[in-house]
Amino acid sequence: MPAPRPVFVPETRLRDELTTLVARAAAAILAIAPAALALRTKADQSPVTAADEAAQAVIMDGLARLMPGVPVVAEEEAVRPEALSSPFVLVDPLDGTREFIAGRREFTVNIALIADQRPVIGVVAGPALGRIWRGCVGAGAERLTFVPGTPPTAAEPTAIRVRPAPANGLVAALSRSHFDPQTEGFLGRLPIVQRTNFGSSAKFCLIAEGSADVYPRLSPTCEWDIAAGHAVLTAAGGTVLTPDGRPISFGQLPDFQVPRFVAWGDREAARRYQFP
Repeated sequence: MPAPRPVFVPETRLRDELTTLVARAAAAILAIAPAALALRTKADQSPVTAADEAAQAVIMDGLARLMPGVPVVAEEEAVRPEALSSPFVLVDPLDGTREFIAGRREFTVNIALIADQRPVIGVVAGPALGRIWRGCVGAGAERLTFVPGTPPTAAEPTAIRVRPAPANGLVAALSRSHFDPQTEGFLGRLPIVQRTNFGSSAKFCLIAEGSADVYPRLSPTCEWDIAAGHAVLTAAGGTVLTPDGRPISFGQLPDFQVPRFVAWGDREAARRYQFP
């Protein structure tokens, strides 16, 4: 079944507007000094900082102006809608907060447009990496090199595409904080030759640009953690599937939970190495 198309026309213009918004959020994160992070722990025991909140404020204000009336679900938003219309937006203003606090560079900012329960536009920024990955399903994916604080329109985009599964083995992109025995068991069924640990949605982008081949996440996560990366990877030719080989449905009320998934670059490899 073909992927649904965004209701916004033209979709590339919306992608460009979201890219500018993500770049502003990235600059807001980097502008906060370590001493001003105001670290606290949420009810689910995950950390949150002033940088998360600053990035979310920038994004929410921008979305209200850009897409008035479109529902927005964001990680740090206290109130969630009781019902969702389509389309809606999923936001993770700072994915990889633990990595950010630890001084690692792999944290990301994420915005995704969801239509008919599928991510159709996604933008992922790596503020400390100087990278933005973005994609429109059906229109391709791109990578931009940017300097936070400067307009991303000044950057020359490079088209990206997933690679065929290498004959000599696969590169696995893995979570730093959520690796478990079930994931280890799944990897044992694959011809893995290299493991790359990353603590954010950038794992999807590594697959999208052909630097990795598979990303298993076999423990629960939230839709805002994966929606933007999902869209980028799908736009680049990859796929994200549930254990029974089905696409993920987004907008699952009330908690927006995704039980588990595997992201693949090569769709044939996804069929070949299905869950038992």
